[in-house]
Amino acid sequence: MKLPEESELVRIYIGESDRFEGRPLYQAIVEKARAAGMAGATVLRGLMGFGATSRLHTVKVLRISEDLPLVVEIVDRPERIAAFLPGLEAMVPDGLITVEKIRVIAYRGKREG
Repeated sequence: MKLPEESELVRIYIGESDRFEGRPLYQAIVEKARAAGMAGATVLRGLMGFGATSRLHTVKVLRISEDLPLVVEIVDRPERIAAFLPGLEAMVPDGLITVEKIRVIAYRGKREG
């Protein structure tokens, strides 16, 4: 797949303990993106954060949070992102979803052999 230079990035801010149909929400989002043929998705784990409720989620020496912040990033063409968003919104009852325009410099996979 080739990505145009003018593409879009979706960021989904959720918690590590969030679930969708019995499995981790981040996993369900990445699997849905892969099944939809999106160009790529990555899950990033945060060390500290808070959201709409202002509840602090953090890693501490004495107590490790079981609900660390996660960010799922998905990159693709604007029209594919637009088609993906309604299903994504239905999966994320709590959290934040953003979309921004990006400039793709390179999009390459490892060469086989």
